[in-house]
Amino acid sequence: MIGLISATAAGAAARDRLAAAWPDRTRVYEGPVGDAVRRAFGECEQLVCFLATGAVVRLLAPLLGDKHADPGVVCVDEAGRFAVSLVGGHGGGANELARAVGGVLGAEPVVTTATDAADLPGLDTLGLPVEGAVAAVSRALLDGEPVVLRAEVAWPLPPLPLADRGAYTVRVTDRVVEPDAREAVLRPPTLVVGVGASRGAPVAEVLGLVEDTLRGAGLSAASLAELPTVDAKADEPGLLGAAERLGVPLVTYSAAELAEVDVPNPSKAPLAALGTPSVAEAAALLRGGELLVPKRKSAGRPAMATCAVVRRPGRGRLAVVGIGPGARDLLTPRAAAELRRASVLVGLDQYVDQIRDLLRPGTRVLESGLGAEEERARTAVAEARRGHAVALIGSGDAGVYAMASPALAEASGDIDVVGVPGVTAALAAGAVLGAPLGHDHVSISLSDLHTPWEVIERRVRAAAEADLVVTFYNPRSRGRDWQLPKALGILAGHREPTTPVGVVRNASRPDESSLLTTLAALDPAVVDMMTVVTVGNTATRQVAGRMVTPRGYRWQETRPADRNAPEEPK
Repeated sequence: MIGLISATAAGAAARDRLAAAWPDRTRVYEGPVGDAVRRAFGECEQLVCFLATGAVVRLLAPLLGDKHADPGVVCVDEAGRFAVSLVGGHGGGANELARAVGGVLGAEPVVTTATDAADLPGLDTLGLPVEGAVAAVSRALLDGEPVVLRAEVAWPLPPLPLADRGAYTVRVTDRVVEPDAREAVLRPPTLVVGVGASRGAPVAEVLGLVEDTLRGAGLSAASLAELPTVDAKADEPGLLGAAERLGVPLVTYSAAELAEVDVPNPSKAPLAALGTPSVAEAAALLRGGELLVPKRKSAGRPAMATCAVVRRPGRGRLAVVGIGPGARDLLTPRAAAELRRASVLVGLDQYVDQIRDLLRPGTRVLESGLGAEEERARTAVAEARRGHAVALIGSGDAGVYAMASPALAEASGDIDVVGVPGVTAALAAGAVLGAPLGHDHVSISLSDLHTPWEVIERRVRAAAEADLVVTFYNPRSRGRDWQLPKALGILAGHREPTTPVGVVRNASRPDESSLLTTLAALDPAVVDMMTVVTVGNTATRQVAGRMVTPRGYRWQETRPADRNAPEEPK
């Protein structure tokens, strides 16, 4: 919960705007400001104070204890111009809260945390437990000193400016290690402890078995991801209690699923009781990984619990990102976030140049020229399989005549794949022209480099016969100058010469240009590969210099008074 505190009418107005935007996340604290701050500090995970920073500092000073446990606090000035991350920038989430508050109120977020100011991900913000010399290593990264990555287990980290040699180290491991004065240790959740238990097994016995087994194998409980077991034990108090104490979920699988897993130590007892020859080992191995510790029994007499430890490799992450048609404000926030998250960026050189300034320091860029689409797709998937966080970029939407198709054809189930939509060239051009896509429409690429012309021609003819608005991608190049006239000729056989045609070059970019003409008057020579050509259907009209395709409803023709009728749900 986010506590909201204000002292003046202006502050209360901004406070109420935030409360209205986040009704389920916020709580307004009334009364004397000092009392309100103290109550909110004790009851909320975060605070937004619509007060002067000096006043908030004085109120908070006697309340502050541990930066890892204190709430994050953001101050917003009386005029609502700035949202200042004051306390708990990382641990309390105040930096992200300041940005979110700024987004709602139109305020400028002010973040002074060193790593954020330098556009470096803080080691304590990666979502992984971290130990050792976190402050010293972070300072070394900020000062540009060489910091070495020692990844004993693969994990998709965000970009860090790391070197091959250096006095400081970031170690990624699930083993118990004693970090030195210049080493920070990141604990990825790579360990899975499969557990089995007799009915009524005590929490202490299950917990002790798991902790002793990890300790004996030199493995850190901070890297524990989950406790899997058979679904017949889903409500077993001993297992539930141990999982809660360890801070991980209890995951269950059916006996039939576990019975399919090949294990080194099958047993007749669980087979007779549950229908599977193994619980602990099978549950740990079901989703793959390396068996580090075979089945062990607890020390009770009789033993009431078993466990086995598996290390699952970190899954690489491939984000296929559409960066839009070119204008920065048409790059979505989600796309920008994925670019900043990726430690490896793969893309066409000219597209990389468009977003290079958004990349964090340490991002490895793998760029290539035109015609290397399949190579880029293979490279991106290979990097993800090595455990990296990869962004593969394409213009417009990456799934429309771009990189998503070849990449997903290469990718298998051993990596995570995320699609990030983008504004397509057809949509950007349509916005320039007016509303040419107001009814059914189709996009067709006229490039026969990947599709035989006979197939393209058949699709154009089908669109013409179906009276669809057609947007042509890749309409004309120096080596392909006859396809567009041919396609226009097919459409002309089904549409009037006065049918509106829109031509937009470099939609949304600084050198954008557009032309609204007709099917008969269009000169294909004005078209190139940077152009999108949109041909209207038999209902498309020019209205006040704009290209408009009506939605085809009867009220548009017979009931003009009803033209404010609601849109269909989409």
